[in-house]
This record gives sequence, C-alpha cells and structure tokens, in this order.
Amino acid sequence: MRLIDKGAVAHSSFLALSCVGVIISSTAMAAEPASSTADAETTADTAGRIIVNGQRMEADPGPKITAPLINTPRSIVVVDKQVIKDTGSATLVEALRTVPGITFGAAEGGNPIGDRPFIRGFDSQGSTYLDGVRDIGAQSREVFAVEQIQIVRGSDSTLGGRGSAGGSLNIISKLPRPENFAAGSLTIGNANYKRITGDVNYLLSSNIALRVNGMWHDQDVAERDAIFQKRWGIAPSLSIGINGPTKLTLSYYHLDTEELPDSGIAYRYVCSATVCNAPAGTVYSEPAVGTITTLGGQTGKVDRANFYGLKNRDFRDSKTDQATVRFDHDFGNGIRFRNTSRYSHTSQAYILTQPDDSQGNVIGTSVTAVATNPAAQGGYVWRRSNSRFGYTDSMVNQTDLYGTVETGALRHSFAIGAEFSFEKAERGAYILSDTRTTPRCTAQAIARFNCTSLFTPNPNDPWVNYAGDAADAAVTPVTRGGPETRTINNAKTQAIYAFDSISIGEQIVVNLGARYDSFKSKTTLPVFNGARTAVKRDDGIFNWQAGLIFKPTPNTSLYASYATSATPPNSLLGEGQESNGLGTVSATNSPAAVLAAADALRVERTKSYEVGAKADLFEARLSLTAAVFQTETKNARVTSDANTVTFVGERRVKGVELGFNGTVLPGWTVNGGYTYLDAKIVNGGFTALTAAAVGAQAAQTVLVTSLNTGRPFPQTAKHSFTVWSNYEVLKGLSLGGGAFYTSRVFGGYADNRRASQNSAGVVTVTPATSVILRSVPSYWRFDARVGYKINEQLDLTVNVNNLTNKVYFNQAYTSHYAGMAPGRTALATLNFKY
Repeated sequence: MRLIDKGAVAHSSFLALSCVGVIISSTAMAAEPASSTADAETTADTAGRIIVNGQRMEADPGPKITAPLINTPRSIVVVDKQVIKDTGSATLVEALRTVPGITFGAAEGGNPIGDRPFIRGFDSQGSTYLDGVRDIGAQSREVFAVEQIQIVRGSDSTLGGRGSAGGSLNIISKLPRPENFAAGSLTIGNANYKRITGDVNYLLSSNIALRVNGMWHDQDVAERDAIFQKRWGIAPSLSIGINGPTKLTLSYYHLDTEELPDSGIAYRYVCSATVCNAPAGTVYSEPAVGTITTLGGQTGKVDRANFYGLKNRDFRDSKTDQATVRFDHDFGNGIRFRNTSRYSHTSQAYILTQPDDSQGNVIGTSVTAVATNPAAQGGYVWRRSNSRFGYTDSMVNQTDLYGTVETGALRHSFAIGAEFSFEKAERGAYILSDTRTTPRCTAQAIARFNCTSLFTPNPNDPWVNYAGDAADAAVTPVTRGGPETRTINNAKTQAIYAFDSISIGEQIVVNLGARYDSFKSKTTLPVFNGARTAVKRDDGIFNWQAGLIFKPTPNTSLYASYATSATPPNSLLGEGQESNGLGTVSATNSPAAVLAAADALRVERTKSYEVGAKADLFEARLSLTAAVFQTETKNARVTSDANTVTFVGERRVKGVELGFNGTVLPGWTVNGGYTYLDAKIVNGGFTALTAAAVGAQAAQTVLVTSLNTGRPFPQTAKHSFTVWSNYEVLKGLSLGGGAFYTSRVFGGYADNRRASQNSAGVVTVTPATSVILRSVPSYWRFDARVGYKINEQLDLTVNVNNLTNKVYFNQAYTSHYAGMAPGRTALATLNFKY
C-alpha cells in the first residue's frame, strides 16, 4: 500500500486516449509531408535555410538570427524532425544524442528532475527556449510537437538574456501550414514499448489553418528493473491570416507524465576527512556494476538491471501547460513585426531514491565486522529519499521589429526588440523518514528497508513510512511539507536588444548585437524562529556580441566572433542547480546576516572567442562546419582564503568542433560531427577543513586549496563523436544507423585531507593519501535502422538502439551515483500519411 499524498498531479488516461483517438480517427494519417513547392524553389541563400538529410527545409531561427546560417559567425546545429523520426527519438534527450559535445546531468541534492544539458562544459538547464521565448521550469521534454531543435553554441546572453554561458537550445514547434494533411505513427517494441502520435493540419478556409498534434506513450526501460514511463500530450494551434501579410497564431501545449524515476548505480568508493575506503593514490570511483568484492570479502555481481528504489515509495508526476499568442505583420517593404505572449505553468512532484550517501556502505570501511554497523564490511546501499513538489509560472511578452534595409552601399539585416517577463516558482519537500542517523545502515534501517543489498535489491520491498527513526515510531502517511517550509522565488525581467548583419559588398559581413536586462528577483525563505525572510536582488546586465565574416565564394565563409554572457544570482529561480542562487543563503541566520550574504553575491560573467569556417557544397545539399573557440569565466563564485564568498574563481574551455550535415551522394545522407573540449577549472578557490575541539581549545577552521583546481569540468566529455547516416539501397528500401562516442565524464572530486589541532591550538593539515575522481568510463554506442516504403501512404521503420546492448552510463552525478543507460531497444514504427 502506498502511503503517499502526491497532491493534485494525477492525470486522466481516458482523456489521453480520447485526444489521441480524435487524431487517429481523422480522414487519414501521414508522415510529415515534404516541403511545399514554394519551399523547394527558394534559393539556397535564403535567410534561415538549412539542409537536413538532403531535403530543403525552412529553418525559422527567429528574428534574432539576422542572416543565413552560413553568414552567422557562430556554431549553430539544427536537429530536424526527419532526424528525430529516423533515429526513433521520443524525448529531447534522445534527439540530442546526434549532436557531439552535449552531455547531461540530472537530479541530485537540490537539483530537480528534468532536462539538464551541458553545452561546451556549461550547464544550460536554464537556457532552453521554445520558439525563441525562455522556457523556464524543470521539465522532461517530449518531441511529438517539435519541428526542429536549434543548438546555439558559445556565450549568447545577447540572444536570450541571463545564463547561456556555454550555449542554448531553441525548440521550434509544429504550427499550422497552408495545406491539408494528416500524419501519424504507431510504434511497438521490447520492454513493453508502445507509442502513438498524430499530426493533422487542415485549411478551414483559404486563410485559416488548424493543426493538432497528439501523443500517447507507455514503456518500461530495457535492462532496468521496475522502471516505467507513461505520458500523453496534445498541442493544438490555429493560424488566422496564414497566407496574408498579417497573421495571428494561437497555440496550446499540454504534457502529462507519470513514471518511476531511475535511481541509477552507486559509486564504488567514498573519500572524505572522516571516511575513505579508496586505495592509496588517485583512483577513479566508477559505478559499482559487474563483479564487486567488498572489504569484508563478499564477492557478487551487480547487474545493470539493479534498481535500488522502492516501487511503493518512489514516483514522479509532472504537468506542463503553455498557451501562446503570436501576432505577425509584414509591412511589405522588407520590414516585419512580431509580438509573442506566452503563459506557462509547469508542476512536478516526486520522491527519488538516491542510492548511497558517501559513508562507505557499498565497498565497506572495515575488513572485520562492526556490531553497530552491518554495512561496515560493505555490500549495502542506503535508499536516501530526495523529494520535491512545486510549480513554476511564467508570463512573457516579446516584441520584435526586423527586416532588411539598405543605406548606401551597405545592406542591413536587423532586429530590434523588447522583452518583459514575470516568473514565480514555489517548491517544498515531502515529510518522510529514511533513517538519517550515523551509521545509515543500522539493523533497524535494514529491517525497515531503508537500506538494501548491493547485489540483490528488491524494489518490491514492503516499505512503510515511520514518524521518525526511533524504534517505537508509529507508521504514518507521507505528506507534503506545510506552506511555512516552502521556498518561493519571484523574478521580473525587462530587456531591450538589437542585432544587425551588415553586408559590405559581396564578401564582407559584420555581425553586431547588444542586449540590456533589468533582472529583479526575490526569494522568500522558509519560516525560521517564527518569521520568514525575503531576500531581494536587482541586477542590471549588459551583453554584446560582434563577428566578422569573409566569403571567398557565395557558398563558403570564414568568421571570427566574440560574445559575452552573464549569469546573475537566482538565475534559475531554484529550478536547477546553481551555486550562486539566493537559495544558498541560509535561512537559519539572522535576517541581517541573510541580507548581507545576498548583497555579497555578484553576477558571473563569461566571454567566448571563436573562429571558424562553413561551406555549403553540392548546391547546398551538404553543409560542412569547423570552429575553434575559447570560453572563460574569471569571476565564478568560490570560497576565499578567508572562508567567505568571493568571485575570483576561473573556468576555461578550449575546444574544436567539426560538423557535417546533408547529402553526400544521391540517396546517401549523413549528419554528425566531432567535438574536443579542454575544459579546466583554473581556480576553484578554497575548501574549509574543521579541526575538532581539543580540551579548552574550540574547533578551528582552516582553508586549503580546492581539490577542483586544475581538474576537468564535471559533466563534460573531452572527446565526443557522432555520425548518423541513411542510404537508399533500393527504391523504397533504406538502411541506416549511427555511431556515438563519448570519452570519460567526471562527476566530482574528493580526497581525505584532514585538519587536527593540539592542546595549544596549533592546527596541522594531514595531506591526502587518496583522491577519488567520481566518473563514468568512455563508451561507443551503435544504433541501426531499416526503412521500407510500402506505398505513398505507408512506410515501415525498424530501429534498434544500443545495438550491441552496451553497458554504459549516460549521466555522471556530482557524488553518490551515476545514471545507467537503457539496454538494447528494438522499435517497429508504422507511419501513415495522406
């Protein structure tokens, strides 16, 4: 029996089936139609033109991208709907596996569950946009209503505002088109995989078009015990004036999800000033999978399928609702106007098991038994509960005036605009007991299923919640923390921006951009000593970018660019992991101390330098790109040698990116690339060690150089390579597949330096004997695809993802555990079109 009050996050499966059923029962279903004749006849140099799998597609990068991609002095990658379809992708994370240089982190500690991409080594969780408008709130995004995904790499706060130190994602929605079609797909696969999508576009009149996208999805996860994912979504949109100079588009998006979140596999070793079971020297602490021998001499196999969570405790439910109104007007003289307004509400509630706790339960801390700690000899995992419930609301209005003008010999492609937004996020935690005593895995904790076997965990254990850790504690339901325990974040943004691509003759293009943001935020902390403290910030942020493009030929370009970004305190409103947030200010201090600490925070600033080359070959059917860049932050938040917050930390990324996309030969398409990232923490500040009290001597704090200094960025692969290719063997029969490589990714670092003092108060720092690098090893993954066109209305595709059933990890968390990737997944998809 699940004793959990999840709140109002439940959904209706009947409604999901009804929505999808309406789409399926339309006159017919179809795969995405080819581009219209007008699209196909557009010249290769049209602004926004991209080539994907040899097809000419309109890219709509938005008003702020003021030139064709070949004339844009930065690295921009586009994942088109055809690539999404061919790779069998259902989520944003799956679709982005075709792009090198992007890794993913996820929920740990205060970071909520949701998409957390790292671009060029920097966390871009808060730099995701939907149709050019910031899409804040922790979410796991679907692709059923996605036209394409644009990845802009490099510092780009000029484009989107706060954050964006390493790059950003812009998701383009499927919106009405001036034609009639119906499309859809039915997918089944192993691990009980079932998916239905539908896409209907209908011209209600010559100038009004309606489009409805829908999805229903239900699956387990291959080679992972107990895990399941269920979701449904619907996205209707209506365009009035679709063929005229003035157009109004109304759109709505709803996504409802239910899942058992995956708790991954615990790391082998721990190391701190109080407990360290790692071998001497510098060692990798990798996830404990495969054959493991504990310090107590127990040897067993940790299977990749092991799930350490609890089916009757763990859950995750989420909802996303977005309503958008967009007004476009073409003045007819090269000038256009656009205004976009959006209201967005996202909510989620979950309890996630975080396996182990850095106390040495996995491998153990002793070769002999310890009566008070059954886990001393190893072989146990603590089922720590991470929980969260909350919501994020945002209202955004964005206005753009853009187009082309000529001033003498100069041709300007410009955009000017303004943005106003209001955002609010509230979060709390569930009240439950999971034995947070030391040691964690006492006999009672094991008996209450708060600890489980490393080798044979049972997700069906009959766990119940107790009112506390005492032996006589009563059983009680899991409940939400009251309003007084919750944290509330509010933010207001007012911004103006301008961009200009200036063509000087046929060979020189100058790209300029600037943006100013007024970002005001407030965090209301939980009640402490009968009172709540509100912490406020008001930051003015200026960012700019400049680039120079030289075009040796009309289809090639060489460029150099410079761009900045700024990440103010509280940039994510508590909906992501940010070391510089107002939430890091402790509510347990006095109000004066809290306000002083908040006032000491500063905006972190990043700069990017990039040079590169682009070429469109074979009448723009194949695109090649190359870039060399450096991104640096010189005022990151760190701990100073006085044990205070200071902004002198330095991070630097040097890298190379190569990309290819399009048609090599008729019937043969490829896309992918290679990324090299030399990402280093140049200055990580200091770490505080505590020397325990001795006699009359009080405890003392001593500062030592941070172990992070000189280390690679966490969640960043030095080498990554992707290639996806499709070849038409015979008319109607195509073979395809992909190869994906990611080098070692680090999660975090730890050592066993410690401080002590004598009776005279003299402090001694004992150097580390062990240093652990929590990380996941490199891996190759291979996918395969076979497609057969049955007739003009039907085609069948079979995808096998992770063809070799490779055991690998797709997320390296800071500490405790890593995310296990799914095993071999075979999917058969029947696509309909009309």
